[in-house]
Amino acid sequence: MRGYAIVNTEITDPEGYAEFIERIPDVIATYGGKYVVRGGRTEYRYGDWQPGRVVVIEFGSFEEARTFADSPEFTELREIIDRTSTGRMILAEGV
Repeated sequence: MRGYAIVNTEITDPEGYAEFIERIPDVIATYGGKYVVRGGRTEYRYGDWQPGRVVVIEFGSFEEARTFADSPEFTELREIIDRTSTGRMILAEGV
């Protein structure tokens, strides 16, 4: 089964966040990931989730998604994420 990183972000400092946007694609590619959803429009349907910027990244397996999330490169970028946005990321396994 494939692995997915699913992210919901509210950007609080767009100028600062631009560095993350510039650097993250190379890190994702290094770990075999590809974007399935990156930003774009969202539309509320039900429940209490009001998403901001939604990103879904697909990996070959759950283990590959975990390796990406725990990587030194992503850990380094977390400083930018934490400084310029608020958000959540989960890893999920699926088809």
